[in-house]
Amino acid sequence: MRTLHQTLLLALLGTGWLPVACTTGEHREPSLAAADTHVRTWGFEADAPDAAPAGFSFARTGSGRPATWVVRRSEDAPEGRNVLVQTDTDDTDYRFPIAVADAPELTDLRLSVRGRPVSGVLDQALGLVFRYRDADTYYIARANVIEDNVRLYHVTHGERQQIGSWKGTVAPGKWHTLAVSARGDHLTVDFDGSTVIELHDATLPGPGRVGLWTKSDSMTEFDQLRLEPLEP
Repeated sequence: MRTLHQTLLLALLGTGWLPVACTTGEHREPSLAAADTHVRTWGFEADAPDAAPAGFSFARTGSGRPATWVVRRSEDAPEGRNVLVQTDTDDTDYRFPIAVADAPELTDLRLSVRGRPVSGVLDQALGLVFRYRDADTYYIARANVIEDNVRLYHVTHGERQQIGSWKGTVAPGKWHTLAVSARGDHLTVDFDGSTVIELHDATLPGPGRVGLWTKSDSMTEFDQLRLEPLEP
């Protein structure tokens, strides 16, 4: 003979209203891994010009003035009309402005961006930050017009340590594609479609956020920041 509780439970199941997970006595939340399987792209099209983009936080490694990141109109942006630019041209040498996405935090990923160096006397640099924990702890891959090279660093305790480098032309005023892949300690950097750095480094093994980076008085336009989670 059914109890009153069993009768009510069967009735609710028949309507489809009661979640099936409740019939087992278990409450299951979506896993973080499942939530982080989606490719994300930040194109800044929904953001108001001359204002900071939504969903980002801003920081600076080193010294000098704080960074000023704003969305600007650009008629020849790779897609759409909006780009993100760091506009403060303080030429302090050890000054690294950062715009970091508030979510997600990932360990294994592929990250890419379109970037165009616009101006800068001391530096003209565009960079990608990944496994970011704070303004003094992250990996950075960057391309530099002044030096004509692409380099990979880890930053710990606010100090940069170069771990990889490639020498080649980084043209000013031109849209470039910079990309990084990280799977465990295997790190690669691509520039304009070619792999230019590949190495193993285990300095920062855990998850972190992703973002954009410049140096000193660089004014660089960024568009189409794309994040793809990878399987470990």
